[in-house]
Amino acid sequence: LLPTSHILSTIDAHADTTAVLLLPGIQFYTGQLLDIKTITAYAQARGIFVIWDLAHAVGNVPLQLHDWNVDAAAWCTYKYLNSGPGAIGGMFVHERNSGVSISKEGEREFHPRLAGWWGSDKKTRFAMANDYSPIPGAGGFQVSNPSTSDLTTVCASLEVFNLTTIGELRKKSLGLTAYLEELLLALMKKSGGFKIITPSNPEERGAQLSVQLEEGLLEVVMEELVKGSVIVDERMPDVIRVAPAPIYNNAVDVWRFMDVFERALQTAREGKKGGSGGEVEKVLTN
Repeated sequence: LLPTSHILSTIDAHADTTAVLLLPGIQFYTGQLLDIKTITAYAQARGIFVIWDLAHAVGNVPLQLHDWNVDAAAWCTYKYLNSGPGAIGGMFVHERNSGVSISKEGEREFHPRLAGWWGSDKKTRFAMANDYSPIPGAGGFQVSNPSTSDLTTVCASLEVFNLTTIGELRKKSLGLTAYLEELLLALMKKSGGFKIITPSNPEERGAQLSVQLEEGLLEVVMEELVKGSVIVDERMPDVIRVAPAPIYNNAVDVWRFMDVFERALQTAREGKKGGSGGEVEKVLTN
């Protein structure tokens, strides 16, 4: 895990040679939620431009990017926004970084950027002039027109999100993940075989709990989970990421996961013991 104090001290150590800081809002492997507001302010006070990767945070935890004074951020829509693989991404650019200034000579000036025709000013987009006038804001960083099917999936997902609020989803998420943690800790005490590497403080995590298995168990555990119609994510060498998504999961889903996971873990550990015994017998025979 990355304590905020460690991140801040690292910023201090490299501030003189750092122009841009890029960090994940939620670390993909451990599921740790970083203190975006504090880290942003600390880095900016040392002249550093701060960008956040919010792939695992958008649709998962409340975000106030403008209020937190974040310089820029980017994210995908296929995780907690449920838009499917290949769906379009999203971007935030603080208004102070997004304008196009006018020089004293009356010419537009802007910093070098990722540029494409879809990000050009709609009023002059088809004027065929020999200059590029980007749309102020994040829109000016668009490159080309997006896929209609991808936009459809995003819009369909956002329609569901609009039926509630991120605050209500977060409230439900805290309850689901706490319930999952309680059951995992009980199983860990009962049989062992794994540990939780995500922070236990609910304010330092989103929906995800990363479960680190004993060495050599991952493959069988994943196979058994799939057999039980349970889909989680694996990350080598031995972590499964379990994330009850509040927009469609409930406590019954959490309980059912635990039922299948306990049996999967038992099968994997028995297979590991059996495999080890077989190797010993083979050596003795030879």
